[in-house]
Amino acid sequence: MKPLFLTIILTALSIFSAYTQKKEVFKSEFYMGVGGGAMSTSIDFMPTVQQSSMKGVHGGISARYISEKHLGLITELNYAQRGWTEEFNAEQDFSYSRTLNYLEIPFMTHVYFGKKSRFIINAGPQISILLNDNAKMSQSLADDVAQRQAADPNARIGYQYSPFSELRRVDYGLIGGAGIELQTGIGAIDLEGRYYFGLGDVFENRRSKNAYFSRSAHRLIEAKLTYYIKIH
Repeated sequence: MKPLFLTIILTALSIFSAYTQKKEVFKSEFYMGVGGGAMSTSIDFMPTVQQSSMKGVHGGISARYISEKHLGLITELNYAQRGWTEEFNAEQDFSYSRTLNYLEIPFMTHVYFGKKSRFIINAGPQISILLNDNAKMSQSLADDVAQRQAADPNARIGYQYSPFSELRRVDYGLIGGAGIELQTGIGAIDLEGRYYFGLGDVFENRRSKNAYFSRSAHRLIEAKLTYYIKIH
């Protein structure tokens, strides 16, 4: 009787152990997604240029690979409207804004906690390519800049108003954010806040002979909603 009882116990333990080990095996997950949102954008100029934040939009496609429990990678291909809006004295009838349109490619480490409802953290480097730009300047400001430049041709007046050829085509920096994800029967929905810290400059910096700014880097605050479909 004792050997039979012992055999039953050992068999039950073996089955339970195999079941437990099977449950602990993590299957990788791959998602494709589409998303977008709004951003507040400005440029960190040195010397300082007085600005108010410009509103822009961004959006594109995403790929997410979760290689192990709580950890994965995300890469995206996004179109983004960046730029800046300058501030002037109230008595001056001046206005200037410049929109810079970029193709952004972030590579981020993805960390999450939870199952159906997840807290997510994304962070990593980002490289961006300038596609085109669009400047809006009031006629009164254009006339003022032209008059001052005519009076002193050697003065560097309004360097930031230079044409597209003066802008650097490639930008790079660090991006990070946090948010929540809801796993549903029709896919995953992410709502996230992000901050981008530019390491490159929009204009040539003072290492170049003709440069005026020692720094002209992007600062972005983003809100993004992404819908993911699980591929496997």
